[in-house]
Amino acid sequence: MSVACVTSGHRTLRARSGAGLLATAALLAGCGGSPTPSAQAQACSPNNPYRADATASTTLGSLATEKAWMRDHFDRSYLWFSEVPSVNASNSAYSNEADVVTSLDNYFHALLTPALTLSGARKDQFSFTYPTREWDALINGGTSLGYGIEWYFASATPPRGIRVAFVHAGSVAAGAGIQRGDTLVLADNVGADDNTPTGVATINEAMFPSLTSTHSFRFSRGGNVFDRTLGAGSVTLSSVQHSVLNVGGASVGYLLFNDHLLTAEAPLISAVQALRNANVTDLVLDLRYNTGGYLYIASQLATMIAGAGPTTGQVFERTLFNSKRSASNESTPFFNVACVPNPSTFDCTRSDGLPMLNLQRVFVLVSGATCSASEAIVNGLRGVNVDVRLIGTTTCGKPYGFFGQDNCGISYFPIEFQGVNAKGFGDYADGFVPSPSDNGGAAVAGCTASDDLDHALGDMAEGQLAAALQLRASGSCPTAAGRESPLALQRAPLGVQRPPAMTQRYGRLPTR
Repeated sequence: MSVACVTSGHRTLRARSGAGLLATAALLAGCGGSPTPSAQAQACSPNNPYRADATASTTLGSLATEKAWMRDHFDRSYLWFSEVPSVNASNSAYSNEADVVTSLDNYFHALLTPALTLSGARKDQFSFTYPTREWDALINGGTSLGYGIEWYFASATPPRGIRVAFVHAGSVAAGAGIQRGDTLVLADNVGADDNTPTGVATINEAMFPSLTSTHSFRFSRGGNVFDRTLGAGSVTLSSVQHSVLNVGGASVGYLLFNDHLLTAEAPLISAVQALRNANVTDLVLDLRYNTGGYLYIASQLATMIAGAGPTTGQVFERTLFNSKRSASNESTPFFNVACVPNPSTFDCTRSDGLPMLNLQRVFVLVSGATCSASEAIVNGLRGVNVDVRLIGTTTCGKPYGFFGQDNCGISYFPIEFQGVNAKGFGDYADGFVPSPSDNGGAAVAGCTASDDLDHALGDMAEGQLAAALQLRASGSCPTAAGRESPLALQRAPLGVQRPPAMTQRYGRLPTR
């Protein structure tokens, strides 16, 4: 029986060809695994505060042994291993035993390729490190530290124009009455446009807390100012919302999908089933805040949109590794069954067929935060000739992904593969661009339109949704929607250029 790998997390999920059933497998061999390491793993500095969270038994080492393992991991697994710059590992920025985590993070980012895309952006804006325990809670448990607010910036420098883009249902922020569109005035008594180092640090810690803590905020809404004290804690992310819109007597589905998290699969399937039961004839898929996640969920959603006709037997995404691992290049099919893995064992708990909308076209709302696995939905559907129309602004440009590897309680995520669709296209490192016409490459037919924070998501008057509905009705874009918005959702603190941890296409992670 042939077996196709599914990118997932901390276990390898595999699809049995023919049977269509997802099942677990414990081995990486022949499934994109890295060559055998030559440096000692899990030899940890006694000053590493995360070493107790390592996924395997550890031995006493040093910062130097952790750096040696990291450099070896890059040489084996990094997609652009031949472009790693010459870095002196003993440099003081990478060698402070009193701050092991910062030293390791600095060394990691020093190893990334300095190459640029055609637009002049860094080719690798996406590789990152993350404490393993916190990573597991985020991607497998669907929880994150914060208040339940997704922040929206007009600029990284003053005037920043910081507003609330999204509030997760049931969160502290929701309970405090914070709403989409609220403007930040003060954070811990520091003005939102303060540009001093101390002020920026205060704003960062208040908006993106690193610890369970309490912070004060002042917001404005419609000319009225109000204060709130919010306690940062574990937030359960609400990734899926849906509704059926009555548009001139036709039923049009609206599906907001924010994160390809393990916990999102079941509600996503339920939402599509509800849209199918409503006999929707068109779909507006809102991915403007979806920064990525599990690729197998992206494949499932694409299958549910297009149906069996164009997807059966087709490749959703082909995964291409570096030249040392080319024998492990593999394909993710369009999956047509549910999985809903147990987050502890990764055994699939379901194998029932997915609901199908059987649509020949889909309108996708996008922004600069639409990234990785979300872009894979666009690319995968275009690969089987589904008519994809983009409404919004240029996407983030991440046709790449990784599997990740824990060492001493820190997970390392250097880019490991590039994804291409059934037609072999994956050249969108500068993002997909809404365009007057589709050129078969990174320009996709649709309309440029700004995120409209003055209307609720799913409101037919909201700018991007209104543009999609007009494009559906008349084939033309609203004049007001033709402005390229400078606004972009930010999940990283002010002044930090490294990408957020959730801007990813997640691959398998090593078996524990």
